[in-house]
Amino acid sequence: MNVSAAVGDESRRARFERIAGDVYEPLQRYIARRSPVDEAGDVFAETLLVVWRRLDQVPDDPLPWCYGVARRCLANHRRASRRGLRLVERVGAEPPTYRASQGSDPQLVIESSDPELEAAIDELTASEAEIVRLWAWERLEPREIAVVLGTTPNAVSVALTRAKRKLADRLEHQHRQNAPAAGHKEGADAAAMKGDQR
Repeated sequence: MNVSAAVGDESRRARFERIAGDVYEPLQRYIARRSPVDEAGDVFAETLLVVWRRLDQVPDDPLPWCYGVARRCLANHRRASRRGLRLVERVGAEPPTYRASQGSDPQLVIESSDPELEAAIDELTASEAEIVRLWAWERLEPREIAVVLGTTPNAVSVALTRAKRKLADRLEHQHRQNAPAAGHKEGADAAAMKGDQR
């Protein structure tokens, strides 16, 4: 091997290690939320292998690109295993709460979902649910979500706005259904007072 080739290999290895270090934790969380525990390690390894093979195509901001690779690896893995799993698992299968590192925005804490939210997200289309999860769980901007899904930032923004409106409408509907009927308590109190007066 000549000197220039050796230097090139070292440079390539150094870039890969730098990228892998940057994306390691968020990529593992991304995969863990979308695959069974016993498959997550394989999907993660396959994703890093693609990153290594296509290292020259990795952009300066590598995380959204790596999410896109992981997304395709997840789909390929599911087809290969013939399990027929959906691309996005239900919110009810959400992993344990992840707390952001010290000094980070406390809103980065992701709590377990409640049944109302789970039911509302289940009513979205698969693509809308994935966009909401990328936005809420991975904290991606529409331009980054567009990279993951292979679409345009404008299409993501429109879909995200529509999905948030659907969620708000559904949650409001659930809230109205669960609220006691207006005047019910007042009517019961009035009836009790009349009884006391007899």
